[in-house]
Amino acid sequence: MMRFTSILFLTLLAISSDCTAQNKSLNQSKSSKSGITTGADQTEKYLPYLKGKRIGMVVNQSSIIGNKSSVDSLMSLGIKIVKVFGPEHGFRGNASNGAVVADEKDAKTGLPIISLYGRNEKPTKKQLADIDIMVFDLQDVGCRYYTNINTLEYVMDACAENNKELLILDRPNPNGYVVDGPVMTEDKYKSAIGIHYTPMTHGMTIGEFAQYLNGEGYLKKKCKINIIKVANYGRDMPYVLPIHPSPNLNTQQAVMLFPSLCMFEGTAINEGRGTYMPFTILGAPALNGKYSFSYKPISIPGMSESPRHKDAVCYGLDLRKYDINNLRKSRQINLAWLIELYNAYPDKANFFTPGRVSQDISAFDLRIGTDQLRKQIIAGVSEADIRKSWEPGLQKFKAIRKKYLIYPD
Repeated sequence: MMRFTSILFLTLLAISSDCTAQNKSLNQSKSSKSGITTGADQTEKYLPYLKGKRIGMVVNQSSIIGNKSSVDSLMSLGIKIVKVFGPEHGFRGNASNGAVVADEKDAKTGLPIISLYGRNEKPTKKQLADIDIMVFDLQDVGCRYYTNINTLEYVMDACAENNKELLILDRPNPNGYVVDGPVMTEDKYKSAIGIHYTPMTHGMTIGEFAQYLNGEGYLKKKCKINIIKVANYGRDMPYVLPIHPSPNLNTQQAVMLFPSLCMFEGTAINEGRGTYMPFTILGAPALNGKYSFSYKPISIPGMSESPRHKDAVCYGLDLRKYDINNLRKSRQINLAWLIELYNAYPDKANFFTPGRVSQDISAFDLRIGTDQLRKQIIAGVSEADIRKSWEPGLQKFKAIRKKYLIYPD
């Protein structure tokens, strides 16, 4: 018995040494100068728990330990990963937005990759049969229309139905300081870019959002979750992502502007897709003569094959040097750009693009989660009055959200 205990102690000591080395590597990176340590990087807190179990992982290119893929890292530390589940953009993050991703085998590890953005959005009973624990490690950016939280709900639902535990390796929300926008309250606006009754920006991490889903009864059955919390983190702390969370959020500026600029995807305005500076510029050919800044969207494989206004010169706003601290100070998404470009657009009847679901639901309404904002902008309602109309829903949501927060505001 003493011999077994000694072996176990030495094994755990070796694991701890590996973890320490990896954490030192992370601390040398730009994103950890603040002392923030992600859940994934605190390997000493979960490696012993995963040892000897069959593991499934919901991951993509943003899932790293130090500067190495968490799948590769955990496999090198003796963790038995049996399969990988990939979200939108795929496991290695090289699929375009909205593109159907097929199941495949990872060339590097040989692991089967099950797409959760292809034939099925939710892991099946068969796919979970040979898994003891699922690990969820995705970098989110805090918006209802960023599909990682949808994937989280589908995975939690599947784990609950099949009595599988979900281990969440939590990461900071770079837009965690802002809870803003209209709250989606009608079922007809539920879609792949919004299945939760939440504001456009929810101000929670993935771990907090999982607690919210469990606690508010969004699942048919509660999911057993275990959260490895981010160390030394408060949601008001600036956090520079160490790796791009998706192909079109390829700069920190884009990540921070995404909550405000993604609204334009339901309009005639190109938001930088088809360029190497997406979500930092806005424009359309029809704005020629109203703005001097111009650019031309083209087809870029892996980023945007068919961007709006492909191969046409667009005129509009260059926000690459916009001071993000303005958003932090206001703790709001920027609504002024949407109002400005609507007012500047000559063909107002076609500013908001046609519906994807039915004729009475525009693509813009689907993204925002209500038709009220579109109607308010068309009617010339002031920004102050638009924001005032959001307040009852926001206050109600914030009171609910407060119950599930892990980190200080």
